[in-house]
Amino acid sequence: MKKSIIIFFTILGIVLSNAQNFKTKRGIINLDGIPVAKISNKSNEYTFMDLKETPLYTIKFIDKSIVDSVRDSYIQINRVYNRDKTIEVDYISPSAFSGEEKSAVYTSIKGFKIIDNMGINVKNLDELFSNVPKRKLDNKTKDAYTVRKKIDKLNLEVNKVGEILSNGVPVGYFTNLPVSFGSDDKIMEKSFIDIEIYDAKSKYIGKYITTTKQLKTAGGKSFTLYKEMSGRASILKYPTYKAIAERIAIMDPNFIKIQEKVSVGPVSQDKPN
Repeated sequence: MKKSIIIFFTILGIVLSNAQNFKTKRGIINLDGIPVAKISNKSNEYTFMDLKETPLYTIKFIDKSIVDSVRDSYIQINRVYNRDKTIEVDYISPSAFSGEEKSAVYTSIKGFKIIDNMGINVKNLDELFSNVPKRKLDNKTKDAYTVRKKIDKLNLEVNKVGEILSNGVPVGYFTNLPVSFGSDDKIMEKSFIDIEIYDAKSKYIGKYITTTKQLKTAGGKSFTLYKEMSGRASILKYPTYKAIAERIAIMDPNFIKIQEKVSVGPVSQDKPN
């Protein structure tokens, strides 16, 4: 029992001796009560400087939508003295409620040991760029990137009359569009008339129901677009016509593969016969 207590307090002593408490106040980063570096920010980019205010590296926060409601958050790090390379890595936060500045400082100290009791450790910073850690993505995010890669290759666009183009080739079109239609408009108005999608040969592919924000394919698949979320990862509540074209291409692989240069049927507000 006595031996166990000794071991416990020995381990506790090691942990406490290695623990580093940091605090950032008025742009000065303090480590264990000692000023070691400075930080400034512009928008979502943070510049880390030595105590003489010489900029050494920057951290920029990225938060982007991949596909639909799946988002990815990470940071870009760039060395001020060698901007030839920018790396993208995961960041860590001391708590779920930490802001970007605190997360940037915490990642620099605890994650990559770029900042220590002596200040900004340039050797460790350069080592980070030489051996960039692989990002840890969950399966949902990985799958979203796989889908996004396929969609990007299609290079989908929606022109001003509602035609859907893939790499400049007509592959389909929308019907029942509003009079004030714009290809980049968000679909905000609710209508009891569904917005329908057809392929380039006027075959019915599916529809978007504005009242429920649901896409339904001719084959019976359904998907609810753009559920509203709270917090930093909040997303747009209303989709664009391009977002609908992308999702319908995901839901119906046969529609994705249409690449023939054929004449698109009449684009009108009425359903084709």
